[in-house]
Amino acid sequence: MHVNLRLALGLGWRNLWRDLRAGELRLLIVSVTLAVAALTAVGFFADRLQAGLWRDARQLLGGDAVVVSDKPTPPALLAEAQRSGLLQNTSITFPTMARAANGASKLVALKAVSPGYPLRGQLQLITDNVAVHAAFGIPPLGQVWVDAGLLESLGLAQGDALQLGERRLQISAVIAQEPDRGAGFMNFSPRVMLNQADLDATGLVQPASRLTYRMAVVGRGPQADASAKNFATWARSQVDQGLVRGVQIESLESGRPEMRQTLDRAEKFLNLVALLAALLCAVAVALAARTFAARHLDGCALLRVLGQSQRTLTISYTFEFVSAGLMASALGVLLGWLLHHVFVWVLAGLVDTALPPASGYPVALGLGMGLTLLLAFGLPPVLQLAQVPPLRVIRRDVGALRPAAAGVMALGLLGFAAALLLASSDVQLGLITVGGFALAALLFAGGGWLALWLIGRMMPGEHAPRWLRLATRQVTARPVYAMVQTSALSLGLLALVLLVLLRTDLISSWRQATPANAPDRFVINVQPEQAQPFKAALAQAGVQGYDWYPMIRGRLVAINGRAINPADYPQERAKRLVDREFNLSASAQRPAHNPVVAGRWQDNEEGAVSVEEGIATTLGLKLGDSLQFDVAGVQTESRITSLRKVDWGSMRANFFVMYPVNSLPDVPLTYMAAFKGPPQKGFDNALVQQFPNITSVDMRATLQQVQSVIDQVIRAVEFLFAFTLAAGLMVLMAAVTATRDDRTRDFAIMRALGASSRLLAQVQRAELWGVGMLAGFMASSAAMAVGWAMAHYAFEFNWTAAWYVPLAGSLAGGLLAWAAGWWGLAGVLKQPVAQTLRQAAS
Repeated sequence: MHVNLRLALGLGWRNLWRDLRAGELRLLIVSVTLAVAALTAVGFFADRLQAGLWRDARQLLGGDAVVVSDKPTPPALLAEAQRSGLLQNTSITFPTMARAANGASKLVALKAVSPGYPLRGQLQLITDNVAVHAAFGIPPLGQVWVDAGLLESLGLAQGDALQLGERRLQISAVIAQEPDRGAGFMNFSPRVMLNQADLDATGLVQPASRLTYRMAVVGRGPQADASAKNFATWARSQVDQGLVRGVQIESLESGRPEMRQTLDRAEKFLNLVALLAALLCAVAVALAARTFAARHLDGCALLRVLGQSQRTLTISYTFEFVSAGLMASALGVLLGWLLHHVFVWVLAGLVDTALPPASGYPVALGLGMGLTLLLAFGLPPVLQLAQVPPLRVIRRDVGALRPAAAGVMALGLLGFAAALLLASSDVQLGLITVGGFALAALLFAGGGWLALWLIGRMMPGEHAPRWLRLATRQVTARPVYAMVQTSALSLGLLALVLLVLLRTDLISSWRQATPANAPDRFVINVQPEQAQPFKAALAQAGVQGYDWYPMIRGRLVAINGRAINPADYPQERAKRLVDREFNLSASAQRPAHNPVVAGRWQDNEEGAVSVEEGIATTLGLKLGDSLQFDVAGVQTESRITSLRKVDWGSMRANFFVMYPVNSLPDVPLTYMAAFKGPPQKGFDNALVQQFPNITSVDMRATLQQVQSVIDQVIRAVEFLFAFTLAAGLMVLMAAVTATRDDRTRDFAIMRALGASSRLLAQVQRAELWGVGMLAGFMASSAAMAVGWAMAHYAFEFNWTAAWYVPLAGSLAGGLLAWAAGWWGLAGVLKQPVAQTLRQAAS
């Protein structure tokens, strides 16, 4: 056995170098290299980009995790943060009135900060009306930093005094960017930031004051992320167990809903790109390996005649094939690593600082995926070489390659599917992708067989052009081969079509989250008698298409006739909801941005109420339940007739509970408006002067912050898409050129019989266009179904492909197949007939 193993490995090594020099392994190495390069380039860049995105997104929280409480941070949480070695910083925020010397006043969001703020991100300032610059430290004693909107509202300038309670402080800078501003409603008011040491002197903190304490923490050392996550997990457990009250734990996973969805979709799309690149690899490697095996059938038969055993040949060819695959995988990893640096260089402006270094995961993923592809799709046909009978030396009709055994293929496909699920990092997305492509492969095979059967039944007659008759006979002469080729092309095109469709609509859905006309002003406390004058003021300023809803403060007191209290619920969020008043609203028409997910919204239905699905889950509400609210002493009882899906990160007016009627009689209410502010200067100040009781909150800074991250993600996705699309087209071209040897043999015979190069070019063109158009049609049709499932279940946005997608896909498939064939098979028609015959006979 030892001698046979040495002999087999020596033979495999000699075959490897011989085939490398002769170019026999070129197609296989190029396919695997391109496939692994595509996968690892995406992997390296996605790995670093995701780390950068999460790092920058943490700046929006001001830390890796934040403890939010309505009282000073509980000592137990402070002690645990210190024990975990976390850096910590506490700020205090609350709404209050700021006054100017001219008597003007404005509701502001006051933030008192302590040294070390912010732990994440960078505060940007404008001082002395010069360019934006980074802030170092916090406001000095006796000074405040404010939003530019406050200066406009109060008619102040830098250097003027601002009265906060009993303390007069100097405005020394304007806040250009506040990293952890947050999305709380009162945080949309103009910001005033002061040193925490000045807070007591203002006299604003009283026993009844509604303060919000935010203790931000960040990790240190090599386990920084893990320690912060562990702290957040532990703190949530303390809240869930009721050991601390009035506390919320915010992290990137739980806080900032307007960022969470964007980052989730970006991560899923990057994973999808990696999955589709791997699927393209499978198509190319399967064809390349079969071509490699087909070229070695005669040589293997000769070795059998010379006395080599099947076992020796199995080990020899397996060693050669796996060695070539390892070389190609390593080369692909290196190429992917180099290419991802090009991405980083091109996208250097996406992030404020350099991207974090990549982990070793993309290397392991690239090598592992390369080996998995070889074992699943490449090795089965190669292993058949050892079974070639010696008789093939004199009879070329025996010992041809057969389809792989069902057990071998099943095992390989299961391994490949497991690798794809690992690469996806998302079970749902991975299952949709793997399951969709597996089902598509079966449909493609069935569609290809049906097309060949129809072609055979409708064979062109004698009056048809010669090139058409020859092309159809070429396709139908080897139906199994044609079906495999069509299925392979269809799978490759399916990956490309999915990329095109989802990329376009995914970016469109991101844009729709904060469109150009998205509301950037919220106005509350508009009194009923002010409704018409307020609308007139908006119309005069050119504001159109705004949200306008009544706001009703009500407390939930009973469900299905049974009184409720916070003690009835174990969850802290449910306790808080029951213990406070809700913002209710009424509208005869359902808000267009609130789709109904259960039940039915009927306009002007009396005694009905619509509930947001999230709060329904938290409070255990269901359709048909009766809710009783206490609204300023007035009891109202209504039945739940619908549940709505509310996107709380949409920057639109949203409510937990809505009545599907125009108004509720005998109920005290105010109105709120959400609109896009007009461009004219001084609009906000004039509106507040005309309606001094309203509260106008400016969302421009938060919208700009959210949009900058969305733009960052979109640009990254577009570059990743462009590269993977190019790599996919190259792999697709390699798959088409895998037919070169068979076409060479067929064309040699036809040229020997007198066929001209022009006629054969027409035959080749017709065959490629026909196969490509069929593959494109099937791939586009399947992409519509798989894309819908991905959009609906994985990316969570509404998407329906246009009716013309199959037609466009069919044309694109024909064009791509023809272009790849023209590029890869042009030499077959140009070389001399004698040379073609010798190659066909060899």
